[in-house]
Order: sequence, then structure tokens, then C-alpha cells
Amino acid sequence: MIRWRKGEVLSVRREWPGAVELDVTLPEGECRALAYPPLVGRPEPGDTVLLNTTALAMGLGTGGYAMVVAVPDRLPEDPEDPEGPGHLVKARYTPLQATVLGADEQDSPYHETLRDADSIEGMPVIVADLHSALPAILCGLYGSRPSAAPRVAYVMLDGGALPGWFSMSAARLREIGWLCGVVTTGQSFGGDVEAVTVHTGLLAARHVLSADVAIVTQGPGNLGTGTRWGFSGVSAGEALNAAAVLGGRPVGALRVSEGDLRERHIGVSHHSLTAYGRVALAPAQVVVPELPGAFGRRVTAQAAELAARHELVSVPVDGLEEMLGQSPVKLSTMGRGLTEDLAGFLASAAAGRHAASLLS
Repeated sequence: MIRWRKGEVLSVRREWPGAVELDVTLPEGECRALAYPPLVGRPEPGDTVLLNTTALAMGLGTGGYAMVVAVPDRLPEDPEDPEGPGHLVKARYTPLQATVLGADEQDSPYHETLRDADSIEGMPVIVADLHSALPAILCGLYGSRPSAAPRVAYVMLDGGALPGWFSMSAARLREIGWLCGVVTTGQSFGGDVEAVTVHTGLLAARHVLSADVAIVTQGPGNLGTGTRWGFSGVSAGEALNAAAVLGGRPVGALRVSEGDLRERHIGVSHHSLTAYGRVALAPAQVVVPELPGAFGRRVTAQAAELAARHELVSVPVDGLEEMLGQSPVKLSTMGRGLTEDLAGFLASAAAGRHAASLLS
């Protein structure tokens, strides 16, 4: 189940908040490795590192790193507080379970705020299947509101990466102020705010981070099996339910592709049709981008399957390509960039454009 290796750090390639990318030498050659200093300490050149090389050996696109499990000869110091921080255990009962301070737990300074919180007060909540939709949604949102920029929180589900630190995009978007914070929910961790469920994550986005808008997606990477129900993106439908039950304005962003080689993802992905058409029981506004030509007609026809349960909102895409071209982070979905799968990014940006129209 796990491929174990021991290696030596050659150099630090780059780093961003919560993560360090390394060059490591192994008996069979050199490789890229990723370490999370809050978990294992900061590896330095010359350090021996214990690695999990499973994802690297499998050639996974998003997870194609050797993961640093420990720096055995230089362990990090114990936390100053022997009883903390916090009492929320995430990645529970794994060798790297981590204890964090949850916004909703009793020792949190926000516990009183969240204890009886039961509404997100009409806050628009944009839900998408893939993490790669996050910057595209923001491009459409901010491009449609050049002034009076809203506060936007990213609520991260645990269907993909568990450490929020894995996302370079989220770190950069946080740095430039496009995100007012990251909320990690469920088994995911490492955000500015930790929460037990997507429900308390949304409440924390509103009442702790004072967000005007929340965007909910999985972390980087997702799991799919080519079956109707066997994919981690079913959580998108559950997130729409959570937004609705908390008095928000749920907005569904369609997963659309013109460049995917798999038929089940061409046009509107079966992920969106299942998550929104079967899992989401509460009505939402589902954004249908007004794409040109025969492909646009295909997307519109597929999205019509959702009309029995949701309000379909047709949104023009004029000007969105230019907004996407000015994205402050790299746009990439399943290895395809903006020009390789423009329709997919336009669909996400259209959801952002619609959410902007919901703000007073």
C-alpha cells in the first residue's frame, strides 16, 4: 500500500506558505519531494528524509511527488502547549494525524460566535467540482466588480488533498487579497480557519472571516472511477445542500470540458449531472455559460436535465476570456491550460460573474 524510501535532500526548489518543494536523491535516482514544515519540520540540504513514494511511482498528475514523512535525524520541537493547539484531530488515526484548533470547538475564541450560529445570512456560495475552478471563478467575480471588491473565502472540502498547504493557487490568492481566508473542513487541515464540517466551515466563513461570498471545492486532486457514484465530487451536491439549509444562496458551477478525452466529461461532466441532479436535494441556481456553436448547444441541452430541481441561469461569457488571461495564478485543469480547455474555465468564470450580480 505504501512505497517507502529513504533519501537525501539535495536542494530546495521553491516554497510557499506551509510547503517546501525539494530535490531528493534516492538509490534509483533523483526526484521531486514535498514537505509540510508544520507537520515534519523544514528539511534542509544534506538532511536524510523518510519518504512515501507511492503517488510518484503511480505517476499521479496532482500528487506526483515523493512525500516527506519525517526528517528522522532532526525532529521538530514539541508544541509549547503540551495540551494544544486545539483538540480537533484531523487525518485521524493515520501516522500523521494532526491536532488543530477548530473555530467551532470549546477552546476557540470563536466558539461563542459559532455555538448558536444557524445562518449565513443570504451569502452567495459558489460550489464547483474541481479545485482548478477556484481561480477561474474569482476571475469572473472580480472582473465583474472592478470596484467595491467583496471579501471571498475559500471553503475546502476533503475529497482531494487534505493539507490546504498543497494548493499553491490558494496561497497566492490569499497573498494578493483575492481570498480573505481559507477554511479547511472535515479531514482537511492547514487553512486559516479549521472547521469540523462544511456547515461550520460556511458559518466560519461568514461570521469569523466576514466573507461576502464563499467558494466551495475539493482540494487539489480528486478521485474518480468512471462509475456513476464513485467519485469524490459528489460532495459538490452535499455542499449545495449545506448552503441552502444555512440560509445561503447556493450557486452551482458546472464542470464543462471541450478538451477532455473521456466522453463522460465532454460538455457537461457526468460529475455535475450526478452531484447537482441527484445529490443536491435543495434548489440552487446552476449557471449555464452561453458558449458559442454546436458545443454551446450541447452544454445547454445537457444542463437542461437539471431544470426539474434547480433554476438554470444563462450567463454571457463575453469578456471572460480576457479576464481569465489576467489570472494572477496559473490556470490548469487535468493538465490542460486556458487555451486547451477554454470552455471549462469560461463555465467557472461565468459562475463568478453571476455571483457578482447577487451582491448588493
